[in-house]
Amino acid sequence: MTVWDHAAPRWVRYRLGLVGPSTQTTAAERACLARHAAGRRCLVELGVMHGVTTAVLRAAMAADGVVYGVDPHPPGRMGISFERLVARRELRKHPRGGAVLVRKCSRDAARGWKAPIDFLFIDADHSWDAIAADWSDWTPHVVAGGRVGLHDSRSVAEREDHDSVRFTTEVVLADDRFRVIDAVDSLTVLERRPTAA
Repeated sequence: MTVWDHAAPRWVRYRLGLVGPSTQTTAAERACLARHAAGRRCLVELGVMHGVTTAVLRAAMAADGVVYGVDPHPPGRMGISFERLVARRELRKHPRGGAVLVRKCSRDAARGWKAPIDFLFIDADHSWDAIAADWSDWTPHVVAGGRVGLHDSRSVAEREDHDSVRFTTEVVLADDRFRVIDAVDSLTVLERRPTAA
């Protein structure tokens, strides 16, 4: 990492148009997310970073939809979160519906959450405990027919598996509330089954 990769200099280079926002998603994963987010009205993304996928979701959702991007975006040494500044700028490029950046960790944001969710994208902390908490805290809010995208949930060549891959295999795929409907690169997309009458 060079000095130009640190947050403040990178922000300057971003503002000058010399670099784009960072993302760990592939173009194919972003296209898949857009397909499944199309027409959705209440979308939640856990783990925003520079807001690339948050902006993808906003561009694809219903015109009256709202996307909530949940990320603590901690301030750096200068007391500023340059990641959050980038995310805000990326979201402004797509003025469709509403966009709210929730500056909390996902566990804190889940407390008191009431709105039914029809698209949930989990891409925050990939440790076992964190992904388990995100799954248990957020999936009860996903409506029947709603979609859940899990990033880094499948093995990909040339990259070490995160705990999220094992969690998906051992827990998510065994959760009978959901069924897999799509998979691209490291992304798995599930649909919530209708509840039994």
